[in-house]
Amino acid sequence: MTEPYDLITMGRIGVDLYPLQTGVPLAQVETFGKFLGGSATNVAVAAARLGRRGAVISRTGRDPFGDYIHQALRDFGVDDRWVTAVDAYPTPVTFCEIFPPDDFPLYFYRRPKAPDLVIRPEELDQQAIAAARIFWITGTGLCEEPSRSATLAALQARAKVGTTVFDLDWRPMFWGGEGGASGDGGAKGAAAMAAARPYYEAALRHATVAVGNVDEAEVATGLREPKACAQALLDQGVELAVIKQGPKGVLAVHRDGRTAEVPPTPVEVVNGLGAGDAFGGALCHGLLAGWELEPMMRYANAAGALVAGRLACSSAMPTADEVDAFLASR
Repeated sequence: MTEPYDLITMGRIGVDLYPLQTGVPLAQVETFGKFLGGSATNVAVAAARLGRRGAVISRTGRDPFGDYIHQALRDFGVDDRWVTAVDAYPTPVTFCEIFPPDDFPLYFYRRPKAPDLVIRPEELDQQAIAAARIFWITGTGLCEEPSRSATLAALQARAKVGTTVFDLDWRPMFWGGEGGASGDGGAKGAAAMAAARPYYEAALRHATVAVGNVDEAEVATGLREPKACAQALLDQGVELAVIKQGPKGVLAVHRDGRTAEVPPTPVEVVNGLGAGDAFGGALCHGLLAGWELEPMMRYANAAGALVAGRLACSSAMPTADEVDAFLASR
């Protein structure tokens, strides 16, 4: 390694197969588009589209979809050196249904186990992780071993040097639950949240930034009121808490007392699934640039809105010129 990366992300990678028809149940869809997917991967792509040098730590199957992932990462300008093949498991595939403006069910095919969950601590390039200007991990990486131990080992290697972002990224089905947070999965959902919380708390002790929506913040804190969630995240050790509130916008609270509450950026939604990852990549871009909270949140909101108005996730990530033009038109 000759120069530190702007951003290294660690977590899910796979292939998204999205319907090319909207408002149609999956059983009736006839044509699909194939896209690079996985939240941690999409964040790296989003940052690369904004001119940042990034890499992904993940695993694929040793199969044609794994080959496709490597080619897609290179096409997007994201370093794939730490994306390696696992013989035992296939590359994950994710389908969605598209019912704008706010219903986008996801169907994850990650069994018997996703390759990105068998990242092992001894495989990590801890020097590169420690040197990166931003290191980004997700809640999904904590759901099973050995990925859980690898994620925590990577966080320890960082030792809170630079910016370490914990994307709270709550997927209850990966923890044995169903549906979403706050009772949306019944007893199984509550049990999944209880199982996840100690690991979320362990990760927060090593993070400097926490980002997630209210449901995701509830997993980490047990709270749902946005300002209370932000304060609880600060109390657990982060310096900046970012709470995405959907139609109510985004709340950012810094340990030094700075606060920004920014309304959403209106857009005609086509597919909302990639908006959070675009937000994450733009957040990293703003953190690297040293922006103040309010302009950084407005920029990240705009990036997310642009992707929500497009069909795909990774290939829909906007360039800096597109975000600037979009903000100028508001």
